[in-house]
Amino acid sequence: MSKKPALLVVDDDPQVLAAIDRDLRQEFRQDYRILRAGSGAEGLEAMRQLKARAEPLALVLSDQRMPDMEGVQLLEQARTLFPEAKRVLLTAYADTEAAIRAINEAHLDYYLMKPWDPPQHLLYPTLHDLLATWQAQYQPRFQGVRLLGFQWSPQSHELKDFLAAYMIAFQWLDFEANPEADVLLSSLGLTPSDLPVTVFEDGTALAQPTRTAIAEKLGLALKASQPLYDVVVVGAGPSGLGAAVYGASEGLKTLLIERQTPGGQAGTSSRIENYLGFPTGLSGAELAHRAWAQAVRLGAEFLSPQEVTQLCVQDEYKVLTLADGSEVRTRAVVLTTGVSYRQLAVPGMERLTGAGVYYGAARTEARSCSQQDVYVVGGGNSAGQAAMYLAAFARKVYIVIRGASLAASMSAYLIEQIGRTPNIELLPYTEIREVRGDDRLETVVLRHNQTGAEQECPARAVFVFIGAKPSTEWLCNALLCDGKGFVITGRDLLADARFAPIWKKRREPYALETSVPGIFAAGDSRAGAMARVASAVGEGAMAIKFVHQYLDE
Repeated sequence: MSKKPALLVVDDDPQVLAAIDRDLRQEFRQDYRILRAGSGAEGLEAMRQLKARAEPLALVLSDQRMPDMEGVQLLEQARTLFPEAKRVLLTAYADTEAAIRAINEAHLDYYLMKPWDPPQHLLYPTLHDLLATWQAQYQPRFQGVRLLGFQWSPQSHELKDFLAAYMIAFQWLDFEANPEADVLLSSLGLTPSDLPVTVFEDGTALAQPTRTAIAEKLGLALKASQPLYDVVVVGAGPSGLGAAVYGASEGLKTLLIERQTPGGQAGTSSRIENYLGFPTGLSGAELAHRAWAQAVRLGAEFLSPQEVTQLCVQDEYKVLTLADGSEVRTRAVVLTTGVSYRQLAVPGMERLTGAGVYYGAARTEARSCSQQDVYVVGGGNSAGQAAMYLAAFARKVYIVIRGASLAASMSAYLIEQIGRTPNIELLPYTEIREVRGDDRLETVVLRHNQTGAEQECPARAVFVFIGAKPSTEWLCNALLCDGKGFVITGRDLLADARFAPIWKKRREPYALETSVPGIFAAGDSRAGAMARVASAVGEGAMAIKFVHQYLDE
């Protein structure tokens, strides 16, 4: 709930300050908060704190003759911090000429003479008029997290995506395009070299924060609370969230660990329209947030952003080592680490990643593409969903594919939607050969693979969806993986003569069990998995069934 707008009164004479504070409270306390300061420096600090907390200031009433700072000087500072606030000078008769000059030169709104008794005639009418004018133009400020940064900063982009993935309401203030960002930064005592800066609702700020620092400030858990769990799920994509929901609902002491944000690749999808039970579709972030809330409500514990760096077995217990050096012990593990987008290996891509080049949907950047040309590289469903979402903002969306059409890799419903969208154009037999720009993406070099012709085209952004690789780099020393890094599970462990001697149990491995008993794999990082949200959720639920069977042995 937003606070009432403030009225700030500043005077170095304690008796005068107390008198005007009393009169203001008597008349205006129902609609405003009355703040007082005993010097210009105190008044300036009070305004800076209000600015940092994004709290509204409606009026500043300051005495002219103060030893450390004259009232006119303070009111000039107030104009910089709060341009909309009304500024009133309190003067003695001898200062009226200075007050009139200040109205003309410093754009003061009014001056009042001492004494102002009775206030019903000499104070309240003037202030009521000024406050009525202020209220007519006042728009309540955003209440929540504010992120200040540069549009083309990879670190700013990473923080925007982090906050958006957790569905944390935030206001983005581009330092180069929004004057409010400069004013707010100054009020915090920071400089542009400190950007990006995250300002929280309580007025505190973090300069160049890590995701972990923001998570701690927002109250996300980073440490496990229990010495031993029944099952730890590693990865909060659809399969991991499904496992957490079913594990917690069936009474298992369940811990879910995610190194980035909930939802995995599906969480970045702008629209999922073929998921059962949602006839109008929903965003990946919304689906992930609902599942996360459901798992937590049912009793699952959630650590994020936290990364597992090592997995080993000690006396039948599984020990997970986290990036901060702490350890988590569990009786069973479900690995749902998912996949990450493959890098597009052309000149300029690495240098401009986060500054016009993005892997995945990057929904937080869509509005900045207004009336400009963007390129989507890839022909799968994720690419099609991103193109449809971007088409609502961009002037033109070009889908770049090496093949002849989208039919081999994209769902029919998406192909139909793309065909009906006039500002989406398919570029078949085409690939990006280079991306160019100094500190941000400016152009792309396209090559037609049949003719060999190349052309350089302006581009605001490139979004890359060119297949995925499993996020199992830290696992393949402990578990059997195939040549591409996907985890081998179930009967596939016995089907290959090279792997069969590794399995030492008398029973066959359960369908989603890895080469280490009690460690299961589900979702996109598992060899043979189907890349669909529904199947990923189903595998997560199946894994919990096998966890029960393993724990009952």
